Parts: sequence; C-alpha cells; structure tokens
Amino acid sequence: MSNRLDRDMFADCTPGPTPIRIGDKWTARIIACLHEGPRRFSELQVPLHMVSPKVLTESLRAMARDGLLTRTAYPEIPPRVEYELTVLGRSLLEPMAAACAWSREHLGEVLGARAAHESRTSA
Repeated sequence: MSNRLDRDMFADCTPGPTPIRIGDKWTARIIACLHEGPRRFSELQVPLHMVSPKVLTESLRAMARDGLLTRTAYPEIPPRVEYELTVLGRSLLEPMAAACAWSREHLGEVLGARAAHESRTSA
C-alpha cells in the first residue's frame, strides 16, 4: 500500500484561484503572439480571428491586471495602443514551450484514452 496523503500537502500553496492564467482559453495564444515584441490590437486580431473583440479585450485586461503584459496608449490621432509582454509574462515562454512539446509528443495517447473512455461509458 502507498503512503497516506498528508492533509497539509497544499499548506504552502496560495489559497483561492491559482495566479497562473495559461490554462485559460486565450492567454497562451496571446503570449505567443507577443513573444517577438509589442503589437497593436488589430495585429493580434489577425491570428486570433476566432476570438471576439470583446473577449480579446477582456483577456488583455486580465493579463495586464496580472502583470503579464503592459498596455501603452499613445496620444495620437487616431489613438494607438500597444500590448507588450512584461518580464513576468516572458517567464511563461519556456514552460509554454515545454507544454507544447509534451502535447505534440503525447496528443495521440491522450486522444486514444479519451476515445477508449467514451466507448466504455457510452456502451
């Protein structure tokens, strides 16, 4: 038999939601779009065309709130706004690359396990 789980095993973890946002639907993609430098909203909309402008705006605001990117508004006509990764946001590039590599290597296995599970539960 394996060792019992310690009831305080998560005592050192921050209570409440995790501060890591890369598990949500769009953050990792936005980070990938910004990895080479600042981008305007309209530039981000090109590869993120499947995201509504409202959701993209909400995601960018949440990422700025969490310190992952900066939003710089320039006093020009027409107004220009750029988004850029912070040092904190850039620190996610390496773990994201590792997650992508893992996904490429194991996606077939995960999809196979899902299909097997679905066939067992729907029978």
